Amino acid sequence: MTVATSEKIPPAWGTIIYMAVIHFVALFALFPSNFSWQALGVAFILYFITAGVGITLGFHRLVSHRSYEVPKIVEYFLIFCGTLAGQGGPLDWIGLHRIHHQYSDTEFDPHNSLKGFYWSHLGWMLCQNPANEKIPRYTKDISGDRFYQVCQHGMIPFQVVLALILYYWGGLPFVVWGIFVRLVIVFHCTWFVNSATHKFGYKSYESNDTSLNCWWVALLTFGEGWHNNHHAFQYSARHGLKWWEIDLTWIMIQTLSWLGLAKNIKLPPNKA
Repeated sequence: MTVATSEKIPPAWGTIIYMAVIHFVALFALFPSNFSWQALGVAFILYFITAGVGITLGFHRLVSHRSYEVPKIVEYFLIFCGTLAGQGGPLDWIGLHRIHHQYSDTEFDPHNSLKGFYWSHLGWMLCQNPANEKIPRYTKDISGDRFYQVCQHGMIPFQVVLALILYYWGGLPFVVWGIFVRLVIVFHCTWFVNSATHKFGYKSYESNDTSLNCWWVALLTFGEGWHNNHHAFQYSARHGLKWWEIDLTWIMIQTLSWLGLAKNIKLPPNKA
């Protein structure tokens, strides 16, 4: 189902150029001289740190939904890792995600899946989305925090510093794979949660939207693909609710709890 709209939304040229440059430079990975197994390993490790630890564990389950609590220094570490994912500052990411959950699959959802796969996967970011104006209303709990402000404005400088470190360690291959290829993979895998998990999979709970549980997105995103479970129990720190629904982020939260670093972990009634 697709919702037609006659409204013309101006393009966000800054985001378009940013995305185009990252995808273009990532193509240099096709040159054999820019490949090494060490560079591939760096990309994989940084994918885990930025997408798994930063976005999923930090931006999403910890701060967007407050599914569990950690000491502030741990929270800041997770937010820093999420900022290195290059998906925008934490205030923008968290604010838009909270808006999405309040208005899921309606006109006011920033990436309303009823507008089509392209829109929910990528198109919504390439325009001056009206939801951006609402972000301050949804981030009042974190917008005054100095560390969040630094990360909000430091996303690109942080990435440049990381690129310089990688170049020092392994030259151009480390930069191409550890920055550009890794960012492209992080982008599209996490965007699948907005697009693919509203098109492919199965529904376990009534969530009043089109969210579905998609196993292959769950594998790519450390458990985020159990999206229908998440929309049904938005506060839950655990998304894989069946024994076979592998949720690596839930395992990380359990590990933090075992180390005494996570508390007040929220779960659905039948899992508490």
